[in-house]
Amino acid sequence: MTDSARSQRSTPGEGPVLEPRPDLGGGRSTPAFGLPDGAPSGLPEGLGATRIGRRTFTWGSRTFVMGILNVTPDSFSGDGLLARGAAAAGAALATATDLARAMAEAGADLIDIGGESTRPGHDAVAEGEEIERVVPVVRAVRAALPDLPISVDSTKPTVAAAALDAGADLVNDVWGVAEDDALARLAAARRVPIVLMHNRVEARYTTLLPEIIGDLQRAIERALRAGVPWDDIIVDPGFGFGKTAEHNLALLRELPSLAILGRPILLGTSRKSTLGRVLDLPADQRLEATLTTTALAIAAGVDIVRVHDVRENVRAARMADAVVRGTWPEDGGGCPTGSS
Repeated sequence: MTDSARSQRSTPGEGPVLEPRPDLGGGRSTPAFGLPDGAPSGLPEGLGATRIGRRTFTWGSRTFVMGILNVTPDSFSGDGLLARGAAAAGAALATATDLARAMAEAGADLIDIGGESTRPGHDAVAEGEEIERVVPVVRAVRAALPDLPISVDSTKPTVAAAALDAGADLVNDVWGVAEDDALARLAAARRVPIVLMHNRVEARYTTLLPEIIGDLQRAIERALRAGVPWDDIIVDPGFGFGKTAEHNLALLRELPSLAILGRPILLGTSRKSTLGRVLDLPADQRLEATLTTTALAIAAGVDIVRVHDVRENVRAARMADAVVRGTWPEDGGGCPTGSS
């Protein structure tokens, strides 16, 4: 190949271009790019609102709290219902309903129900078994708390679909950055919102935050192509998933950078191993560390915190909101406005 041939390169054309209009003033005397027909501005705007079940979440009005309800025997935090001796169906359902009701009374805005542990080294659960764990609990909680939004935490479309049939309102996909968009297509078909969480098989990065943001941006684009409306997408940077403890701490420091994605941010730090690594404490003694990350996350612009200890985190969130957002319960005891 000759040097001349090597120098040839095909580049995209331009358009649309605004023609110069010297007659309108110096600012318009040179050509400039214009927005294509129907194109969004691409500039930061308000996050808007998302309908989840019977409630509308107005992002930026306050911080919302998601309570964790694990229907597992092997949750890292020891809170799985099947690890509490409630393996019998009736006992598990009663315990789940009681826990969900207690979380709601403590101020939880929504409940996340999962039937498979996602801790590192967890045991995989077959679809049928996960459905048997999750669906009865979703159905029981929905009957007990008809107005409380319920999220299903699963990577399996069949499980998520069964949970939606049973009354769930939101799909929480811990592999939201995977190339397979089956859960996004399910969310689009059922017209429910979806949480797209960052994850990796290995904690291998060259530039941590740009790669997390890039992975999430591509996940958002896949969800949009699958038919999920923009307002129905929530992102989660995946604290503790495919990241070392040092990566997780760096992620917390750089949380404000996630605002560039233009979607509400969910964060789950509750009781996780990084907190234990820093303080050398077991999972059941990480409440103060969790509350610290909740307050820091709110200061960084996070919209939802996913937690085990609802009452304490609701109080921390209300205090942080009063400082950061200038909002607090007018009656001194109820939830701030922002969802209906």
